[in-house]
Amino acid sequence: MSTETALETFEAEWQEWHAAHERNRAHPHGFLAVTHLHWLGTEATPLEGAPGTWSAEADVVRVVLEPGESLQQDGKELNTDAGATLEFGPIEERGGINLLSDDTVIELAKRGGEYIVRPRNPENGLLRQYQGTPTYSPDAAYAVRGTYVPFEAPRATTVGAAVEGIQHVYEAPGEVRFKLAGQELTLTAFNGYAPGSLSVLFTDQTSGKTTYAANRSLSVVPGPDGSVVLDFNRAVNLPCAYTDLATCPLPPAENRLPVAIEAGEKIPYERQDQM
Repeated sequence: MSTETALETFEAEWQEWHAAHERNRAHPHGFLAVTHLHWLGTEATPLEGAPGTWSAEADVVRVVLEPGESLQQDGKELNTDAGATLEFGPIEERGGINLLSDDTVIELAKRGGEYIVRPRNPENGLLRQYQGTPTYSPDAAYAVRGTYVPFEAPRATTVGAAVEGIQHVYEAPGEVRFKLAGQELTLTAFNGYAPGSLSVLFTDQTSGKTTYAANRSLSVVPGPDGSVVLDFNRAVNLPCAYTDLATCPLPPAENRLPVAIEAGEKIPYERQDQM
């Protein structure tokens, strides 16, 4: 395969990946559809965007529904004609369940040790007005090879969050070592969503200038020998880049890279007036 053909293939594969990522981001019940972020307390409280009154105590969430209010789980109506008191939990940290009220998905989740409720409505303005995310043009120079080096034992790593007052604790199984812009660099890696994958949160010298200031994320999959490809053209924004209703983790201090990575997603249009 000629160099020109290889570059064309690289760009075509990136375009296909990027289009799929944008379709997923614009899902009718994705994070762009979140209308509110409610933190639950022990006192039963009505929540805007969700039916019933909600409270959380001793790792149990209680929802009291009035007659005629609808809340479904897995296609099953949970309310009765006379109203119902529902209980959910415990939910593991960073876990959650989705309930349905008419066209709104009610996300019940646990973040930073607290229970939250986030209604997701397809009519939310952020979603309806979404125009895509600007990116750098794909550049094969930013697809670099590296090596995954597991720690002797996974390390519990505490990081901050986009929301003040909470912290996230992640298990870091190892680190990724690579070379870019003539520098030897290392990134602490967390377990990814897909089996066998790793998630890397980072900032670099473009952060706060052309890319979102707080964080970007990159997924990598180590080979059996520990080899990895870090394709920074596929570095993506987390939900907090678009909305203040997200609780995204911040990168660990060692993942603040001293080089400019001019690849991947840039500051969303929705945040550019804040620069």
